Amino acid sequence: MYEFAVTPAVTQLRRPGVIITEVTPGGLAEELELRPDDRIIKVNGRTVRDYLDFRFQTAGETELTFRVKKPDGETVDIEFDREEGEDFGLNFEQIVPRQCANECIFCFCKGNPTDARPSLFVRDEDIRLSFLYGNYTTLSSITDDEMKRIVEQRLSPQYVSVHATDLKTRAYLLGVSEVRADISGKLKTLLDNDIELHAQVVLCPGINDGVQLEKTLRDLAGHYPKVVSTAVVPVALTRYNTDERLTRVTPEFCQRTIKQVEKLQKEFRKTLGVTFAFLGDEIYLKAGMDVPSRRHYGNYPQIEDGVGMVRTFLNGFEKLLAGRKTESKRVEAVQLARQFFKNVRTHPDARVPELKQAASPAKRSRLRGTIMTGEMFAPILGEQIGKYNRATGSKLKVLAVPNTYFGGDVAVAGLLTGQDYLRVKDEIDGDFVVIPKHTIKSDEPILLDGMTFEELRSQMPVPIYDLDTPGLMEFLG
Repeated sequence: MYEFAVTPAVTQLRRPGVIITEVTPGGLAEELELRPDDRIIKVNGRTVRDYLDFRFQTAGETELTFRVKKPDGETVDIEFDREEGEDFGLNFEQIVPRQCANECIFCFCKGNPTDARPSLFVRDEDIRLSFLYGNYTTLSSITDDEMKRIVEQRLSPQYVSVHATDLKTRAYLLGVSEVRADISGKLKTLLDNDIELHAQVVLCPGINDGVQLEKTLRDLAGHYPKVVSTAVVPVALTRYNTDERLTRVTPEFCQRTIKQVEKLQKEFRKTLGVTFAFLGDEIYLKAGMDVPSRRHYGNYPQIEDGVGMVRTFLNGFEKLLAGRKTESKRVEAVQLARQFFKNVRTHPDARVPELKQAASPAKRSRLRGTIMTGEMFAPILGEQIGKYNRATGSKLKVLAVPNTYFGGDVAVAGLLTGQDYLRVKDEIDGDFVVIPKHTIKSDEPILLDGMTFEELRSQMPVPIYDLDTPGLMEFLG
């Protein structure tokens, strides 16, 4: 999911309108003499709160009046006509996330080191980010105005952290009163207005598992197809999580959960025609069991929540190995990876900043280098890279990097830091090293511990390249 470059919204004063950050040369906005730092505060007399409001209020309009506040304080009204569908040639400031007021006992923010990057402490609870980027909200503190906005502006789908449909259990998990935890009325409003929902359950052993999990999944499946899917992902505890109410996820727990949910999945496929309830990849990996087949995941509705990523990678890599001598198959493998791993949930109206790509290593028929990844994914990647080495004569090494920064159960690649990489730099073999691109912030080259990519690069013994899964497959292809 896209991470915003913000400090907590409680420290910022919110002014009306939306700030222009870029004006396309030769475009309509330039003709209107709009400039960066201008603030559009009204469109046709209606207040603009953010660029979603701007998009909604200008959609289909050909006769427009913008009220614009200039940086010097001057306010001007600009009346103009435009062709239907004509682009304005404007980019706007990013949305400042609305803050969450829950005290979820498993909140990842509580597991951060004190020196973690400031944006990691932002607890967003924002229906706009849910629509744009697939961020989850609990809906527990969403206002009536925000509910109306979802319906009026068709901000669908929404991603909702349900966790449990039993009210007492949900309130306990969220750390709020039962009155506030009760979102049954809000869910009914959204579903009655044909807003699609994707649900999430963060599974906490001894709290919302077992009987509670079955009740939750059955209750949500009862609203299919408006509730499109539900992801069940395990709670992740760092070494900083000291809440005694939480229990670590064990292989035995994962095995029991798989057995329980598989029965429901079979039932749902029979009654609904879809799997509906999906377990996070981490549950299968911790259980020591194979991830399900491609067919199990349908159109991968919850892949950004870590559901089906491993299966997609394996299928893509299989195509890559089979198609090394066939250009069409190689391209197909890369396209498959890009389809599922690059901003999967991001809505077309979301604008994710583009980073300048790092230069690729010089391509050779036989590669010799090190690929770093998290401890959880390393065995799977290592097996596939082993097949690649045997097929090509390359000498690529997969290096499992322990996460000492967060510690605890954290073993996924996306939470590795610069410090973690440097601790294993003496184990690097070959002419270059590759790290997962998603460990670097999406809109600036900085890692989770605040180390810049350039600082990391300067301390590595060989050139370092940040590649996402499609980039890695393209390089290997």
